[in-house]
Amino acid sequence: MGLGMLASKLIRPTASKLSQNPRPLHFFRTIVSTPETSSAQAQPDSTPDPPPPPKPPVAGARIEFTNPDEAIEVFVDGYPVKIPKGMTVLQACEVAGVDIPRFCYHSRLSIAGNCRMCLVEVEKSPKPVASCAMPALPGMKIKTDTPLAKKAREGVMEFLLMNHPLDCPICDQGGECDLQDQSMAFGSDRGRFTEVKRSVVDKNLGPLVKTVMTRCIQCTRCVRFATEVAGVQDLGMLGRGSGEEIGTYVEKLMTSELSGNVIDICPVGALTSKPFAFKARNWELKGTESIDVTDAVGSNIRIDSRGPEVLRILPRLNEDINEEWISDKTRFCYDGLKRQRLNDPMIRGADGRFKTVSWRDALAVVAEVALQVKPEEIVGIAGKLSDAESMMALKDFLNKMGSNNVWCEGNGPNPNADLRSGYLMNSGISGLEKADVFLLVGTQPRVEAAMVNARIRKTVRATQAKVGYIGPATDFNYDHQHLGTGPQTLIEIAEGHHPFCTALANAKNPAIVVGAGLFERKDKDAIFSAVEKIAENAKVVRPDWNGFNVLLLNAAQAAALDLGLVPESENSIESAKFVYLMGADDVNLEKVPSDAFVVYQGHHGDQSVYRANVILPAAAFSEKEGTYENTEGCTQQTVPAVPTVGDARDDWKIIRALSEVAGVRLPYDSIGAIRSRIRTVAPNLLNMDEREPATFSASLKPEYSQELSLTAFRPAIDNFYMTDSITRASKIMAQCSALLSKK
Repeated sequence: MGLGMLASKLIRPTASKLSQNPRPLHFFRTIVSTPETSSAQAQPDSTPDPPPPPKPPVAGARIEFTNPDEAIEVFVDGYPVKIPKGMTVLQACEVAGVDIPRFCYHSRLSIAGNCRMCLVEVEKSPKPVASCAMPALPGMKIKTDTPLAKKAREGVMEFLLMNHPLDCPICDQGGECDLQDQSMAFGSDRGRFTEVKRSVVDKNLGPLVKTVMTRCIQCTRCVRFATEVAGVQDLGMLGRGSGEEIGTYVEKLMTSELSGNVIDICPVGALTSKPFAFKARNWELKGTESIDVTDAVGSNIRIDSRGPEVLRILPRLNEDINEEWISDKTRFCYDGLKRQRLNDPMIRGADGRFKTVSWRDALAVVAEVALQVKPEEIVGIAGKLSDAESMMALKDFLNKMGSNNVWCEGNGPNPNADLRSGYLMNSGISGLEKADVFLLVGTQPRVEAAMVNARIRKTVRATQAKVGYIGPATDFNYDHQHLGTGPQTLIEIAEGHHPFCTALANAKNPAIVVGAGLFERKDKDAIFSAVEKIAENAKVVRPDWNGFNVLLLNAAQAAALDLGLVPESENSIESAKFVYLMGADDVNLEKVPSDAFVVYQGHHGDQSVYRANVILPAAAFSEKEGTYENTEGCTQQTVPAVPTVGDARDDWKIIRALSEVAGVRLPYDSIGAIRSRIRTVAPNLLNMDEREPATFSASLKPEYSQELSLTAFRPAIDNFYMTDSITRASKIMAQCSALLSKK
């Protein structure tokens, strides 16, 4: 039998085999239909489906084309997107509305590219690329949702979770953890690693930041923040391979005034808030958007509370003021809001002890004394945390009583409120980034306004701007020249004899920053006259640039000067018989006569309470609606986050009630009515979230022939962590202060 016969037998079954299998055979035939051969009705629609509408950019990302000719077009998942040249693939995806997962990338820090979570597929690239580190090129086709990109992210997530402990039930980051969210969205449903997880020893970074370093995924965000933004070389990466960890090289605390921001930027639970540890989960908290009042910057914050208690304070994004950082004082002073609080009206008895009384009795006693003294013997002092409404009410009340001796602490005994340009930061906080030479006169921005200092550091780092400083020796976190300690150096620069004059003359946008601590000096007019001479010589004030800046210290100062809280007499407090302190705790009360009647209206039992005859409890900034103006002239508002304590009332309501008892009733009963009154005095205070620049420059001021004292400048703030009644009552701030003094 030949091979052909064998093959035919194998392929074609014989008749006998067919007869043994009675089941019928089924033959299948594939029918392929093409548009050419099918009928007209079955033809698909030749017009392609319209593309879906473009997605909105992630987190409201905006693009500004400085040069439209440099715009390039890339394609993200088929969408054409126009972006400026130099943007990364990740930023292009955000503009296209595609959120790329990331751990190490942060828009305000340098690019590290070491977490590999942001892998995407790029056409003609053999491997997935890290989108945070890859510049976008013209015509690039980016695919973010392909099986290759998904598998790459799953693999990266599996590696990240290999050594990560299963601490989620006891981790403070739970519920707001990037690792949780991204492992759910982009991770696999199982892991293949069964080996023992590594562990890392926790570091002691101080009283503010709690560390559980076993949770760390080595994204290096905290290292880059400390080095680039905070300007301290405290954190770094140690070891290699599986022994790699974040540490402080030698055992030391994190000493920066911005250290709490590493809590926000840490994507896992490795760095969390020590005071907030195990207090609450984030879904139990009520968030209230408000304003910080511990300094004159007016940082935007969110107050998280549960019931009547403030549990934490977090930053809000505001590019013009604080970007997305806040100082440690802002973040951790909140426990002072529940300590040393004044709950009820009190009157000092004959035995020197305070006894609790009703509001009716307390106001009756105050009104009776106020009506018995001469009008020129009545003095009112607003505290550094006062809002515009209460200062307006205080001024109106004292004016109706016949007195004009009212001022705000921190503005000095003889403030000059004629020209707004003489007490505002005229370039604006964000405008400092345009300056190329800084002259700091009697100010230490690192302790007076940490967020302004962060802007100056950012500018120095980005453009190598020069910084000259006149004042006592202090610690800066950027390169600077210490030109001198007092007015003598100022005179030399004004006369053009100092070497720093060359830097000022050659600068395109010179900026002078004068500290508000100089307001307390008797020769402040002569100092400002010398500074204005320097500004004139260096062309600091021009139609296109105003670099003459005053850095205020307190939240109430700018609004007080706008409202005209200027005393009639410099020495009015020495002859006063009735002193009304509205939250003023840093006033020197030794000058007050011993027989003077002192009323203290405030929210904390601080320094002025010991001299008071009557105490009227008021609401803190977290418990009331109030208007504040920051050092650059931007008006913002606080919002009540928690209820008031005890029988406390808003400041303006207390003064309004007192005016009625005293028979000089103020013509407003609501916050809207008092703002209508403010409109007639300082209408800029009603333009919320808007910066009202000064209209006239200091060139209109008359020349002063005052003698300049050669006494060296003094620091305006001795202790960064304790500057007002809230921070002095804070236990956390006391710990920081104790550790700070040990440094």
